[in-house]
Amino acid sequence: MTFPFSVEVESWPIAGSFVISRGARTEAHVVVVTLGDGQATGRGECVPYARYGETIDGVVGSIRTALDGFSAPPDREALRAAMPPGAARNAVDCALWDLEAKTSGVPVSARLGLTAPRALVTAYTLSLGTPDSMEEAARIAAHRPLLKVKLGGDGDRERIAAVRRGAPESRIIVDANEAWSPENFDANMGACVAAGVELIEQPLPAGGDELLRHADRPVPVCADESLHVADDLGRLAGSYDAINIKLDKTGGLTEALHLRAAAETHGFALMVGCMVGTSLAMAPAVLLAQDAAFVDLDGPLLLARDRSPGLVYEGSLVSPPAPALWG
Repeated sequence: MTFPFSVEVESWPIAGSFVISRGARTEAHVVVVTLGDGQATGRGECVPYARYGETIDGVVGSIRTALDGFSAPPDREALRAAMPPGAARNAVDCALWDLEAKTSGVPVSARLGLTAPRALVTAYTLSLGTPDSMEEAARIAAHRPLLKVKLGGDGDRERIAAVRRGAPESRIIVDANEAWSPENFDANMGACVAAGVELIEQPLPAGGDELLRHADRPVPVCADESLHVADDLGRLAGSYDAINIKLDKTGGLTEALHLRAAAETHGFALMVGCMVGTSLAMAPAVLLAQDAAFVDLDGPLLLARDRSPGLVYEGSLVSPPAPALWG
């Protein structure tokens, strides 16, 4: 006999559309896991991602199969052994952290040694578009201190310059989502230097990024699609300057903490990012990101509405989660 749990699929409308080099979306489809132990319940949210071969049905099935194998909520190390990294394990792992906090009365922040977690400045994402449309989007968002600019490969020099014209005072990071090539790498890098860009996320395809080992990198380069778990770090050394930790890639907060510690040992700068989801998905990442060089947890800001209660955003400043939400 298994313990009580539920797995629900939710759809949240995106404000407008969210466009990257791989396509556009108007909704965020998330999976929410709720676990019980007879005293309390805990929740976790994940976002299945087709880039990694994940589907909603596949993630839901994986979660149900894994949890049906336990007669009580598993400990988090048993979960790591039972499920591979990815979105499915993330939802369960974060639900376990929340359940443990609710049952014990000890917040996750305290268990992580964060006596007073602070509000963080998050990047705000500008979708891929024409230079003119991106300049206008940058102008509208120019009051935000940190912008993350989605790029698409050819034409990115013009896009980068346009965003800088639209937001002359904002700090800028860019994310190519694997869309650059060896042929346009140097020109696009030069455009980033000219615009004062501070970080370039995943310019080249994962598995096709050997050029980075030998290329000039006047702007630091951050691994996203090339990085999932701590075991990936060894092959990235010398090619990347930073890594983007996302809970949906690592398979939860437990693995993300291992990855963060290992990355610091290897000397990588840290970014904590997200898929487009609700505050429930962002909440554990806010705690993980307390010492990160770059924070990209704007998922709820891109939605037409968020769950309630949600995280508190004051402009681009996101506060740690309240217990009613998570942890």
